[in-house]
Amino acid sequence: MIDDIDRRTVLGILGALTALWIVAGLVFPDSWAGVLLSITASPSTHTAMLRLAVPIALAALGGIFAEKSGVINIGLEGLLIVSAFSAIIVTFWLGSGESTMLLSHHWWGFAVGVLASTLFALIFAIVCIDFKADQIIAGLAVWLIALGLAPFASRIVFDSPNTAGVGRFQNVTIPVLSEIPFFGYLLFDTPPQVYLMLGATAVGWYLLNRTAFGRWVVASGENPKALDTAGVDVRKVRYAAVVLSGVFAGLGGAGFALGQLGTFAGGGETAIGGRGFIAIATYLFANYHPIGALGGSFLFAGLEALQIQLQNLGYAVPTELIRTIPYVTVIVVLVFVGKTRLPEAAGEAYDSDED
Repeated sequence: MIDDIDRRTVLGILGALTALWIVAGLVFPDSWAGVLLSITASPSTHTAMLRLAVPIALAALGGIFAEKSGVINIGLEGLLIVSAFSAIIVTFWLGSGESTMLLSHHWWGFAVGVLASTLFALIFAIVCIDFKADQIIAGLAVWLIALGLAPFASRIVFDSPNTAGVGRFQNVTIPVLSEIPFFGYLLFDTPPQVYLMLGATAVGWYLLNRTAFGRWVVASGENPKALDTAGVDVRKVRYAAVVLSGVFAGLGGAGFALGQLGTFAGGGETAIGGRGFIAIATYLFANYHPIGALGGSFLFAGLEALQIQLQNLGYAVPTELIRTIPYVTVIVVLVFVGKTRLPEAAGEAYDSDED
């Protein structure tokens, strides 16, 4: 039976295929395997992967907290959109390249982007927790509102769904350490949003696994009645978790806009391009583990970086095909490797007055 396939066997097969690809690439450098190996080993691919992982990893981290508490937040895409747009437009209004109170306007824009995402998450929490609205519908509403609001506001200000460019964060370069082979340019000569991503992941893991709040979040999603009986307010725990999802998504959206894009495109899927939905696939792929979600974001962002590099070399690789990979990967994981178990009370409203 497929369900009985051992996880280690599947990983072994994947490892063997990877080794075969590397050997083929080294022996036949002009082949497709060789081209892919060369691009994969390129420093530009590695740095692009880190930057592209920021919105996915941080939105996934936020989604983990919300869903672990029992509130399914599929509006992560909307939170990324509103934070990215807010960060760009505030930076533009204040004046890019200038500073106020010794703080660059890029950082003021970044702070407003995080605040905007947090406010949207708070509204979502009120609708789902206090008014007990269907969480899926409410999440879709957050996405659709952001999808329409950002380009509408951009047309008012810029007469176009696309904003003006405001520049990007500069790399933070640490002397000596940045010269370390391989790790130097990745970890010690990189834009600040990458440090935020790594730091937030560590903080998120610690909160979820080493604090009373983390235990309350898990209990709120698994057995809210027991948590309530223990004297902990389930409503407050869920509010905190959902608002925290807005903070993390805001860090991802604003960091991506000001660290990678330097502008905001409001046409079609917007500049976010479905990364909020990829974040959902990522934390399901990681079975709600913050570190696993970070690794999953590297995988999916790395595939996007690979696709960009291939296009730069003249190889036509459809973007749409690359973006299906996260969802296909989750399906493969569910079927061949193991099941991702949703929290028992995920998606269910809780009323402490009910028996």
